[in-house]
Amino acid sequence: MGANNILVCVTQQKTCERLIKRATELREDYGGNLFVIHVVKNNLNFLDNVKEGEALEYLFGISKSVGANLTVLKSDEIASTIAEYARENRIGCIVIGQSPGVGGENSFLNELKPLLNKGIEIKSIP
Repeated sequence: MGANNILVCVTQQKTCERLIKRATELREDYGGNLFVIHVVKNNLNFLDNVKEGEALEYLFGISKSVGANLTVLKSDEIASTIAEYARENRIGCIVIGQSPGVGGENSFLNELKPLLNKGIEIKSIP
């Protein structure tokens, strides 16, 4: 059986709800399970920030409502952590938000792509 699960990468913003909803639509095409992940740098204590905590709680509720779990991991190597999680959970598609850097390029996408197994599709949602 191939990798047919979908992984949604979220930040601590309620606007990431759109990514989860888009991934829910894609799930029909892939036929797998939906995973939602948020990776926090080791030196950040996001639970002390009320706004970020509320946003993650909100996204947790959205994830649950579509049959997905929201996993929060701590790591300074965000792209590597996501790539490893994708391998472990047989991910076939990763949904990320667009975060333009210099020249409109998505620097996170450029960092993540070479770390992924071949065949993993990345959908960057505006």
